[in-house]
Amino acid sequence: MPSKTQKEISYTSEVRVRFAETDPLGIVWHGNYIQYFEDGREAFGRHHGISYLDQKARNFSTPIVSSKCEHKLPLTYGDVATVKTTYIDSEAAKMVFKYEILNPRGQVVCTGKTVQVFVELGGELSLTIPDFFMQWKKKVGLLDE
Repeated sequence: MPSKTQKEISYTSEVRVRFAETDPLGIVWHGNYIQYFEDGREAFGRHHGISYLDQKARNFSTPIVSSKCEHKLPLTYGDVATVKTTYIDSEAAKMVFKYEILNPRGQVVCTGKTVQVFVELGGELSLTIPDFFMQWKKKVGLLDE
């Protein structure tokens, strides 16, 4: 049986490094890159019609169960960074995103990955992909009609 090609879709957004996100040397504190991943995920969700508010309206939340962040170069106060957020399709009831953050010179400063699961607002973990998410996958071309 031939291997399935992994499908993915992306969205690129920007974040401006704020003074409060830096240390006394003006360098972004390492923990803030996770926030930049979230900024990218929120921009991705708004752009592709699967935002946190869209999920909540369907009685689901998607908490993060795994995150990974690898630092390459620093960002500094005032930089406008580019965040490329890519959804990696999965047959499981989860959302997998990978990230690439670039500095204003186009250099990769950080890469990462997060995994989120579907939880009904009452607290029940969904072991199957919710219907609304399957419809979204069809709409954006990740699944055949």
